[in-house]
Amino acid sequence: MAEKKSVVLVTVDCLRADHCGFMGYPRPTTPFLNSLAAESMIFPAAIVAGAPTYYYLPAILASRYPLAWGREVLGLAVRENNLASAFEEDGYRTAFCGAANPYLSEQFGYDFGFETFCDFLGDDLPRASDADDHSTRRGRWSGSLNQFLAKVSHRIPGLGTAYDELYFQYCQRWAAPDARSLDRMRRFPTADVIVDRAQSWLASVGEHPFFLWLHFMDPHSPYYPKEEALKIMGDEKLTAARASYLNESWNRSDVGSKRLRRYREEIVALYDAGIRWVDAQLSKLADGLRESKLWENCIFALTADHGEEFLEHDGRYHAPCMMEELIHVPLLLRVPGARSQKVSSRPFSLIHLAPTLLEAAGSAIPAEFQGRSHWTQLKAGKSWSEPAIAESVAGCTNPFRQEHRCGSRLLAVRDGEYKLVLNFAARTALLFNLKLDPAERSPLPEDAAKPERRRLLEIALAHLRSAGGERNSEAYLQTRVRDIAFHLSSAGPAENIYATRRASASLLG
Repeated sequence: MAEKKSVVLVTVDCLRADHCGFMGYPRPTTPFLNSLAAESMIFPAAIVAGAPTYYYLPAILASRYPLAWGREVLGLAVRENNLASAFEEDGYRTAFCGAANPYLSEQFGYDFGFETFCDFLGDDLPRASDADDHSTRRGRWSGSLNQFLAKVSHRIPGLGTAYDELYFQYCQRWAAPDARSLDRMRRFPTADVIVDRAQSWLASVGEHPFFLWLHFMDPHSPYYPKEEALKIMGDEKLTAARASYLNESWNRSDVGSKRLRRYREEIVALYDAGIRWVDAQLSKLADGLRESKLWENCIFALTADHGEEFLEHDGRYHAPCMMEELIHVPLLLRVPGARSQKVSSRPFSLIHLAPTLLEAAGSAIPAEFQGRSHWTQLKAGKSWSEPAIAESVAGCTNPFRQEHRCGSRLLAVRDGEYKLVLNFAARTALLFNLKLDPAERSPLPEDAAKPERRRLLEIALAHLRSAGGERNSEAYLQTRVRDIAFHLSSAGPAENIYATRRASASLLG
């Protein structure tokens, strides 16, 4: 046991690679991680296997592609082997602390293998009440008059837009309740809450090796960082009232990207402050591990579930997308005894992270993992040859609704300087040369780079042919039953009948 290395895995929701100091970002978002980078391996091209969160997590924890079990399965299958279960079987103490991400819950199988599973999704979660909800409220003007004005104005060219703007400003500046504080508007527990809970658990592990997974939501929208983080970043001018106005403006669906750009700089400042708070709390966690003499034998890995869009391609947030701002994430790996070194610039798929961590810690890798360990290459300073593949379902912005999960596939193949993006719904195959066009503004003409296009298409075809081939039918059925049971428990009596019929039809094909 004494020879086993402990492992801390940190995933930060929405953390873009290009907003980390150790990846070249000029703003002071990650001073602690920057210092840690001097004794770590930094991956220049870490690529998620799926985005957003619900298409990423199976890859990072269970080392499998997100659609390998079919579009119907969200999360991990029932008792699916993963990092936690592998470490637990090897005698490790295991714990998860996550900041109330609903996709990272027992409902979706992520508790398997964890001795302690704290997702903050229970009644103890500090949430804003309905009275503190600062989303724009329709109906604050006199109901019938407002409906009449809206209806009439949208019949006159140009007037509807003016009316929408006037109504929005009224709701934000006069009708909305006062923005009392950033803490009251925030939807997730902050990084200090997560780290405090983690440190309490660490005090109980004794001399056992441990696996600790932490998931932070501080950079996630709506962007309401800690006031202390804004002060550290020099952005005290972003008061609670201003942050509320910015978030509501950024969330508008009736405004185009051109008008939204006026808010981009301040929105990014709020986002960056969330990153800085995570960094500060990770510094506190590392100090605690050093004091308890656990740091010397502890592997530390930090990455993200996906990035975030800030109008690079006219998008916001992180709807399913294969652009670099979403699938290129940071990856920092510190292994005691291993020298820091320059890691290959070739794409590294995060489907390989779980087996790599297991081998680095000295534990066995489950046979069903689709990824493979790169620890041997990393220790020797060698490169690897396989491309990175990312996949998701187009338009699936609310996977709690079954119909959202059944759309067409989005697939990206990233290999060297070339990247192929397949959109099966739109029937497009866009090829980018990331060296010449890092912003992905100009896909190559169909008659350009034909050998590269053909090679990446063949890789995509091989991936599609292998998808689902290893699926365990019994585990699949158990997982579908679990999913159906959840939907039945959340539906009313009348809805239960129809839900049962739909579920039975689905299982029977």
